[in-house]
Amino acid sequence: MTKIPVKPRLQPELFVYSFPVRVYFENTDAGGVVYHSEYLKFLERARTEWLRHLGYDHQALARNHRIVFVVTQAAVDFLKPARLDDNVAVSVHLESLGKVRCVFLQEVRRDDELLVRAKVTVACVSGEQFKPAEIPEALRRKMQAYL
Repeated sequence: MTKIPVKPRLQPELFVYSFPVRVYFENTDAGGVVYHSEYLKFLERARTEWLRHLGYDHQALARNHRIVFVVTQAAVDFLKPARLDDNVAVSVHLESLGKVRCVFLQEVRRDDELLVRAKVTVACVSGEQFKPAEIPEALRRKMQAYL
């Protein structure tokens, strides 16, 4: 019997976190579609829940490490509208990680339909002076597992 060597392949979907969001009336414009700025809230919510998934939250990081995360850049492609009462999934994929900054690729999907695609750069800064600060090493190690 001959063994065939199999090279394991990474499955990218294993490194993506997904957060469900229902579209409420407050998220829509007069036409019943999600107002463009609401998507930024959805993206933020998903990144916040991803951070919780890693065992961290913004208040504890501010209190224990004196740091906060701030968005420094966001590029958003609005492809199709979400509508009132839609259930959408907001994904979080860590594209790159530095000592101070990280880049996320995010999508908003309704089932298999891509609605919004975004690239969001986030920086870690000191809570008092808002100057660049290193991401705490323990958190950074957990984040690296998602690369």
